[in-house]
Amino acid sequence: MSKYIFYTLSIALLIGNSIFAQQDSIQVGADQTDQYLPLLAHKRIAVVANNSSTIGKTHLVDSLLSLKVRVKKIFCPEHGFRGEADAGELIKNQVDVKTGLHVISLYGSHKKPTQKDLNGIELVIFDMQDVGVRFYTYISTMHYVMEACAEQRIPVLILDRPNPNGFYVDGPILDTAYHSFVGMHPVPIVHGMTIGEYAKMINGEHWLKRGIQCKLTVVPCKNYDHSMIYQLPIRPSPNLPNQTAVLLYPSLGFFEGTCISIGRGTDFPFQLFGHPSLPNIGFSYVPVEKIGASKNPPFKNETCYGYDLREYSIKYFKDNPRINLEWLIFAYKMFPDKKSFFNNYFNYLSGTPELKKQIEQGLDAETISKNWEPSVSEFKKTRKKYLLYNDFE
Repeated sequence: MSKYIFYTLSIALLIGNSIFAQQDSIQVGADQTDQYLPLLAHKRIAVVANNSSTIGKTHLVDSLLSLKVRVKKIFCPEHGFRGEADAGELIKNQVDVKTGLHVISLYGSHKKPTQKDLNGIELVIFDMQDVGVRFYTYISTMHYVMEACAEQRIPVLILDRPNPNGFYVDGPILDTAYHSFVGMHPVPIVHGMTIGEYAKMINGEHWLKRGIQCKLTVVPCKNYDHSMIYQLPIRPSPNLPNQTAVLLYPSLGFFEGTCISIGRGTDFPFQLFGHPSLPNIGFSYVPVEKIGASKNPPFKNETCYGYDLREYSIKYFKDNPRINLEWLIFAYKMFPDKKSFFNNYFNYLSGTPELKKQIEQGLDAETISKNWEPSVSEFKKTRKKYLLYNDFE
């Protein structure tokens, strides 16, 4: 295994302050109530939200109700409204105990609001912390919300938030033959856009059904640009508990399409990987039940051997703004049963059958990534039309 793969930087704490120095001045869209409260006056409002939807430390819905906004309904994505459900867990419609509002799940078989769901609603607010990765499903939820609202002629208000992986663009472009909830649009795995910019692209590229467009307003962040690595103030979902996991997610997400564990059932999901059949080279872990994160993780109560990636510093990601395929390639090479390494989900996560073929053929990471560079360059030209913030280039 190359020395590059597990290169770590011990000076993370020394450079942390300088990387995040500008963070304190950032204002997310939700914080700027003066910009959007006039749009909500006297209207019946629905809010698409989860645990990351906050004004300061208070949930957006709680804040809006305290400001006498007429919130009538809540829609929630994967992981639920208060962010307490496992990945992929069935989310049921419910009543929010704190507010008494009806919460409608937009996950499972009911991904798109129906006409009945939106009956009487005059404006929909969408506010969630995305992580800038194609297979992170909040942007798919946003697509369906925009589409439903366009069909019912209901305006959508996006309260924008910085993208913690918004400082680069990388990965294969989705082949639309592999369209799914984990990949709905022909974009790279790391698209380098905030959720507000992405909504503008969905509208502008006519990706909604029949090419319709919704009436869209975006409240941009203040003092943010794409050269920053944004430190998330709250975890965006149960298995992305910290900044290291968020930054490793574009690379380790591929493992969800393989037999390899990425640490679900530990305190460090998406920060390590392993399998009971990998060789023991000095690191092991045992997945267990984690209520609110992984109730039934892969290889529950079994010892997995693999690698610990928790020591990767923020500076490493800043200096290496790309998807790291070497971990995936290494795990494939070391796994004893190559035929059972990939599962049917892998091509939907990667968005193409080519990546799996290239790894099976023994191509190295640099060669594989060079193959997608031309299409990424073309995507960047389209992306520029929708940017709200200064770019990293």
